[in-house]
Amino acid sequence: MEIISTYSFLPLAGSFLVFSLGLFVWLKKSREWLHIIFFLYNFTLSIWLFGTFMLFNATNEIDQLYWDRFIYIGVVFIPVFLYHFGLIYCEVKNQDKLLIFGYISAFIFLPLTQLSDNFVSGLYHYSWGVHSIAGIYHHIFLFYFFFYFAVFFTNLINRYKHTTGILKTQIKYFLIGEGILDFIGPLAFLPAYGIPIYPVIFLSAIPFAGILAYAIIKYKALNFQTIATEIGVSFLNVLTVGQIFFSRSDAEVVLRISFWLFILAISIFLVRSVRREVERREEMAKLAESLEKANAQLQELDKQKTDFLSIAAHQLRTPISIASGYLELLNDGAYGKVTLETKQIFGNMNESNGRLIKLIDSFLDITRLEQGRTKYDFAEHDLNALVGGVVKEFEVRAKQNGLNLIWKAVTNSPMVYCDEEKIRHVVFNFIDNAIKYSEVGNIKVELYPENNGAAVRVRDNGLGFSKIDGANFFQKFYRGENVKGTNVNGTGLGLFVCSKFIEAHHGKVWAHSEGLGKGAEFGFWIPLHNA
Repeated sequence: MEIISTYSFLPLAGSFLVFSLGLFVWLKKSREWLHIIFFLYNFTLSIWLFGTFMLFNATNEIDQLYWDRFIYIGVVFIPVFLYHFGLIYCEVKNQDKLLIFGYISAFIFLPLTQLSDNFVSGLYHYSWGVHSIAGIYHHIFLFYFFFYFAVFFTNLINRYKHTTGILKTQIKYFLIGEGILDFIGPLAFLPAYGIPIYPVIFLSAIPFAGILAYAIIKYKALNFQTIATEIGVSFLNVLTVGQIFFSRSDAEVVLRISFWLFILAISIFLVRSVRREVERREEMAKLAESLEKANAQLQELDKQKTDFLSIAAHQLRTPISIASGYLELLNDGAYGKVTLETKQIFGNMNESNGRLIKLIDSFLDITRLEQGRTKYDFAEHDLNALVGGVVKEFEVRAKQNGLNLIWKAVTNSPMVYCDEEKIRHVVFNFIDNAIKYSEVGNIKVELYPENNGAAVRVRDNGLGFSKIDGANFFQKFYRGENVKGTNVNGTGLGLFVCSKFIEAHHGKVWAHSEGLGKGAEFGFWIPLHNA
């Protein structure tokens, strides 16, 4: 009995913690049956533990018998509430009759434990004979108790076998907690059979209830942090207030009340801080989930758009190519004599048709790139000759526009492992843009060996652009704000295609400008060997 007296506070601490845990979980979602039943289960555990505390500290047999019977008010409902909780959590649909029988059994045992000596008739061990009425009642009660624990355990294992992911992990924790309760908690019945126990067993409900709460409170236990904080600070305040009643002087009372008020203020601040933090984390988690769904939808829409572009471009190119063929025949006089004025009209039509074919080809390039169908023919090429050839194509056009196109062939030209057609396309696009968006001045095309690779730069004295444009030029369908009033036929696809071609060569592209009206530089770098 000395050991029991020494540790009699353990059931009281367990009762407070278990009740607080159930209460805070219930308050989180007070209208959900899972949370309601979990609270009722914890409440019955707290009755058992509180009654045990009062029993240990009772000073006469009448009080001891009263509190011993009080314990059973909670104990008779522990199995059925736990079983009911398991039905909801494991989503069992075909055990309603067993649940009803459990509640009926609990309400039958309740008066038996309170109104006569046929169940509880003494302290710690009862004068039961093997064939006594009280002994038979208690044996039946133990069968009821362990039967519903066993069915709960069976339902949990079945759910564990047929589930995956986070729920499977939660159920694993349930099984661990159930093991703790099954192997330690029922030892509380041993005094009824004359076997003494240590009060430490009354803490067995705490880890089990804690594990259940951890599994209930939404998946990643975001709210569990709040609940743990609330329980912790509540327990600390209860202990602090309790110390006030053991004060031995008025000064000590004032000191301990002041200390409690200090603890209370810190507790309120701590709980509010944790709540705000948890709310922010929940909002971030919801936002991340929403963004993930939106991203998946955008990816699907982008795929559908790419597929549509591919189909539409292929369907458009065929009649336009046929129209181009007929225009050439008409222009050549295949269907009769053509006047000079008519030739000019045919030329304008053919030029417009060519622009449309070029636009459709851009769409086809985009769809092939995004569908991973672009083919590359890598081989060693003289980059100096490649760039020089493209510059030569633009010499006449640059002069017609009053621009000075400057290119100097470099000595020791680097041999680069690349797709000649794709790199030519990039250089062509950069020089073409420089001519389009420059009114006067020079356009310099430069080639340099650089960082075990080769860099090509195209510099002009044209319109220039802002930092925002520079950061977005290589995105699909983007056109700089400064050029939207010029070259209205631009689509914003050319630079995007260029960037993808260079990426396929494991290189990089860039666009620099000092600002509006200060010219621009577009360039790329590719390694000598495509690793």
